Amino acid sequence: MPGNVALREDLRAYLDSVLDAARFRDYCPNGLQVEGREQVRRIVCGVTASQALVEAAIECGADTLLVHHGWFWKAEDGRVTGFRKQRMARLLAHDINLFAYHLPLDAHATLGNNAQLALRLGWTVGGRFGEQDIGFVGVPPAPTLAGELARQIETALGRTPLLIGDPARKVTRIAWCSGGAQGYFEDALATGADVFVSGEISEQTVHLARETGMAFIAAGHHATERHGVRALGAHLMEKFGIDCEFVDIDNPV
Repeated sequence: MPGNVALREDLRAYLDSVLDAARFRDYCPNGLQVEGREQVRRIVCGVTASQALVEAAIECGADTLLVHHGWFWKAEDGRVTGFRKQRMARLLAHDINLFAYHLPLDAHATLGNNAQLALRLGWTVGGRFGEQDIGFVGVPPAPTLAGELARQIETALGRTPLLIGDPARKVTRIAWCSGGAQGYFEDALATGADVFVSGEISEQTVHLARETGMAFIAAGHHATERHGVRALGAHLMEKFGIDCEFVDIDNPV
């Protein structure tokens, strides 16, 4: 039950294993990004390791922060100055571990963002698509219309999505990939899906949706990636018996 203690290295090894982190070619390092206390008693989970989430972890008395979007992204400025210094200084001053899992947490078959999105909307997973099998494809509980699907997503995620395409388009097959996966549109189209659901949409993707006839629902990057890390935190609480709290830092994108 919550209140137990886990060793940081045991937690690291378990997370790396259960999420199969070594399998992925990613845009950032997955796993333990900043080393803090050896003993883990309380974890705060969140989508992004922002300053606000770091402060929330400090306020909660956490010794570990677990996120989907961590630090040290490829092609970004690697110098620890400005806001990067402020974030890291606060984390180090309070000896807090930072664990981050990006693509591994999108792809996981049960705990991942895409699996959790399907769970909340009642979609049955039938396959994968896209680079490293990140995207999911499946069917809704019953044939529906694109406009009705958008309303269901709004209810499930608490955010009004953007629908590009005919609201009356019949939907019997759905392709989806959380976050900023608009670049997977053509891969989604190749699955034979009637609609592609992702977090974001780009200017050129609007034209692709109009020209191909496949609907596109942009449901929000943050909104589509809240539930994976939350499920992972709940799993760790059950597995290790340590306290774990999800903190949702509001983000309209």
